[in-house]
Amino acid sequence: MAVSVPFHFLFFLLLLDRAVYSSSEYLIGVGSYDITGPAADVNMMGYANSDQTASGIHFRLRARAFIVAEPQGKRVAFVNLDACMASQIVTIKVLERLKARYGDLYTEKNVAISGIHTHAGPGGYLQYVTYIVTSLGFVRQSFDVLVDGIEQTIIQAHQSLRPGSVYVNKGDLLDAGVNRSPSSYLNNPEAERSRYKYNVDKEMTLLKFVDSQLGPIGSFNWFATHGTSMSRTNSLISGDNKGAAARFMEDWFENGQKVSDSSSKITRRVSTIVSDLNTNHSRLLDIAAFYKSSKGQSLDAKIRVRKASKRAFVSAFCQSNCGDVSPNTLGAFCIDTGLPCDFNHSTCNGKNELCYGRGPGYPDEFESTRIIGEKQFKMAVGLFNKATEKLQGKVGYQHAYVDFSNLQVTVPRAGGGSETVKTCPAAMGFGFAAGTTDGPGAFDFKQGDDKGNAFWRLVRNVLKTPGPEQVQCQKPKPILLDTGEMKTPYDWAPSILPVQMLRIGQLVILSVPGEFTTMAGRRLRDAVKSFLISLDSKEFGNNLHVVIAGLTNTYSQYITTYEEYEVQRYEGASTLYGPHTLTAYIQEFKKLATALVNGQTLPSGPQPPDLLDKQISLLAPVVVDSTPLGVSFGDVKADVPPKSTFRRGQQVNATFWSGCPRNDLLTEGSFAVVEMLRDGGKWVPVYDDDDFSVKFKWSRQVKLSPESQATVEWRIPESAVAGVYRLRHYGASKSLFGAITSFSGSSSAFVVV
Repeated sequence: MAVSVPFHFLFFLLLLDRAVYSSSEYLIGVGSYDITGPAADVNMMGYANSDQTASGIHFRLRARAFIVAEPQGKRVAFVNLDACMASQIVTIKVLERLKARYGDLYTEKNVAISGIHTHAGPGGYLQYVTYIVTSLGFVRQSFDVLVDGIEQTIIQAHQSLRPGSVYVNKGDLLDAGVNRSPSSYLNNPEAERSRYKYNVDKEMTLLKFVDSQLGPIGSFNWFATHGTSMSRTNSLISGDNKGAAARFMEDWFENGQKVSDSSSKITRRVSTIVSDLNTNHSRLLDIAAFYKSSKGQSLDAKIRVRKASKRAFVSAFCQSNCGDVSPNTLGAFCIDTGLPCDFNHSTCNGKNELCYGRGPGYPDEFESTRIIGEKQFKMAVGLFNKATEKLQGKVGYQHAYVDFSNLQVTVPRAGGGSETVKTCPAAMGFGFAAGTTDGPGAFDFKQGDDKGNAFWRLVRNVLKTPGPEQVQCQKPKPILLDTGEMKTPYDWAPSILPVQMLRIGQLVILSVPGEFTTMAGRRLRDAVKSFLISLDSKEFGNNLHVVIAGLTNTYSQYITTYEEYEVQRYEGASTLYGPHTLTAYIQEFKKLATALVNGQTLPSGPQPPDLLDKQISLLAPVVVDSTPLGVSFGDVKADVPPKSTFRRGQQVNATFWSGCPRNDLLTEGSFAVVEMLRDGGKWVPVYDDDDFSVKFKWSRQVKLSPESQATVEWRIPESAVAGVYRLRHYGASKSLFGAITSFSGSSSAFVVV
């Protein structure tokens, strides 16, 4: 029957709703979407190692976003990518889509897209030649999955906007990064160095997002450490330590907010098939024996299989001024002698190729990734639980494009006064080719080389001989690649860069398109903070928080201090625009700060080029997939042994006949799934290739062979529930005529006790 509601009660509800809305400082929303990309054949971005091509998944990559808006005013959107860095062409195309969908609500001014700097993600998505040489040019799949994923995560965040609050907290994490170029750091003035206890930044700054009705919905934090826990020989797609930390924290929240080691995290998976597992082991074995491996089966291409998950909570571990910060905290050692590497040049008997940093899980890079990720995760949980300072005040933003290839900069003159100098067209020094202790280079290059050698100058001159003005501008850098003046077949390096400042109350985010070293980041943060306070001490008091979001909106390599540049280790040799690059950034960010305080609109500046139509791709397409005669795609090639019993901590695996993962990226799906038998004989996905415990490995038996295989590996976590399980593989094959067919297959069942 109909129920009438008194008018005064409706009026009360209306007032209550307004009270909830008005008591919240902002509208907040979060989003998350799969950006894993091609898990086969594509070169990984970061180490510039042409032999490092993807052949599976450690765990999936995601784009995560937050939006904060004034109820009737401005808004900002921040996207964190499990990718090596942002890309100018990706940013351009995302903004075009957002304009088509939302008009001028989201533009280059108020949208920041930042990379965590994992070196284990698919490459080929940047538009400048330097950054796509090892990936054999542009890779459309890598590009498309990023553009699609960023758009989708912003859509999610926009559609979930609700009244809520944002809290900020910060604290020191002491053992998740070391300085990999300490000799460069020591070249900074002693008086400056004495102000800091450590030669890397230890502070993590965290935002906690709390919906006024739903409670906590997400957290984003910024902390500086490289995404190089996974080595230059790894071939599994991975979010490295920051991606792992995000996965751990999202699982932690979903599983009841109880901190434990990631290897034994609380699980939501439950079995009721046998009431007393200890006394019914034989019964479980009998049940498992009934379920043999299945023949490969064709599937609807639209099927996407994932474990059950609410995915309501979004946690991102963002990058900051990580330029000289390594997660390989045990230090750098010579692989031939085991002795520490040379301090100034990071060489072993003069060879850079032998000097490698060691992570805390050495020699297991997966364990190092887990440890450094877990340290960040636990630090974030502590900050999240104790966050009480609410962000209050205006939401704002400023943005400008700046030509860094010929920018006039005012610098102090020796002996007093000031003088005007200029930045330079981009160029990389000899020390760049030496690599770092995280990923050494090749040949006879070494870090700290401020002279170069005649042979490599001859090689360089085949590509481009730098003119005398460029040589003088870049001094003391000996130029190996004059990338800023190389234009064939199109631009090798960027000239026009975005600088951006986002404000949420007393938090200011400095979006920078590169990797600032520790001291360079400190100088930028301190300069902007003191300048903002000098402009408006009432608005920006002592509780002003300034964070650097590195590798944001595009990529332009490194930014060192003037003194570090003089040393010409890897970071200085990779500072593209000459010795005054940092001073130029400080100058331009002060302009943004002035406009932010005064409510001005800066000129947008020269537009960066859109080079999408000029891209060249030499990566061979998938021609055809095949299997041996009488074998179907999805058939088991190497099964789990019959009547197997495994214990927690042990590994179980099965291998299947497969097709190339580039046929279908299975975005928001899985190539590898662990299924558990439930009551009624129903198999339910409980782990997949987005879990730290599951690995998907793909390979061809012979290079260029159309036959391939996929292995599903499951390291059984301590939290796994005893019961009957099996492994399942999903994939897609390509026929000679180009038709794509989806398939799956499963292993024989086994018991976990």
